[in-house]
Amino acid sequence: MTTRGGGASDDRAMDTSIPLGRRRFLRLSGTTAAAVAAGGGTASAASGENAIRHRTVRTNGIRMHVAEAGRGPVVLLLHGFPELWYSWRHQIPALAAAGFRVLAPDLRGYGRTSAPAEPSAYRLRENLADLTGLLDALGVRTAAVVGHDQGSTIAWAAAQLHPDRFPAVVSLGVPYTARTPMPLTQLLRKNNPGKFNVVLYFQEPGVAEAELDADASRTLRMTMYALSGQAPPDLVPRWLLGTPEGSGYLTPLPDPGVPSRWSPWLTDAEFGHYVREFRRTGFDGAIRRYRTFDIDWSDLPMVGTIEVRQPALYVTGDLDSAYRFQSDLSAMRAGVPGLRGVEILPGCGHWTQQERPARVNELLIRFLHSHHTTP
Repeated sequence: MTTRGGGASDDRAMDTSIPLGRRRFLRLSGTTAAAVAAGGGTASAASGENAIRHRTVRTNGIRMHVAEAGRGPVVLLLHGFPELWYSWRHQIPALAAAGFRVLAPDLRGYGRTSAPAEPSAYRLRENLADLTGLLDALGVRTAAVVGHDQGSTIAWAAAQLHPDRFPAVVSLGVPYTARTPMPLTQLLRKNNPGKFNVVLYFQEPGVAEAELDADASRTLRMTMYALSGQAPPDLVPRWLLGTPEGSGYLTPLPDPGVPSRWSPWLTDAEFGHYVREFRRTGFDGAIRRYRTFDIDWSDLPMVGTIEVRQPALYVTGDLDSAYRFQSDLSAMRAGVPGLRGVEILPGCGHWTQQERPARVNELLIRFLHSHHTTP
């Protein structure tokens, strides 16, 4: 039996040791109970072409790990910070069952993908070349691109600079933004003097890495909790707008403990996958991307000035910091003539596709069936 969003089996086929409410959540999200019980949380009830498989592809001088499933028009899923391809574990089987070929890479610096040591290797130009090279290596002409957080920034740029390769775009959390009048670090210092800022904190080599790598589990659970819809609504504003300069990244954040104590959307087993990967790699590669923002401003001055005319969809949570601090979407509406819809999910924090998997799957499938049909 299949469901509207995914292709997971019904409650009767699911492990009865998992509570009924959780079983229904997993069914709607497209994740099987057997996968969660096994600690993976990624398997689909479908077999063959719709099952998730993994490969490593050579592109733009690196080795890129990609999770893949399905056949049909291609959909490219780009994760954010500090995440992995695994952030799309609920979307991959659902999109595959809906008739799409899904590609979900670990971006450069993350997971099983290469992590160059040179910070400039993480600039936007290189990330875009990774993606077009990935499509070329797989013989794919076009792909709808779906991004979350940092992946959204890359997705918007891909839509602007390569409209022939990316004929449809979906952003979760980060809206299209116009080019800033000065490099980002200068703008942040000008607008928030004397205040802590994540981007500024990440600029000094070695400092953030030492703090975040000291205990990957602690870093991830504090970050995931703080930016989720389960945290007190004033926590993120206090952290990002009220913390004095000189603070550490984690200093103002509470430690909520393991996800089973606070999260209805992230199991301890799923959380364990993130912890194992970041313990293995550290956060170095993920942080280096932040050190290229000023390079991007000089290197690709056209980004933020080009209209996105292809079909676009924007989805965010009303508690997502990426939306809350720039809730005026006028720049996006002006810069994206192809915008087909804006969906703001009540009570949802930053981890959109994980916190609201069933709704995100529904929105993605409807949009992609309407606006992305070219293999």
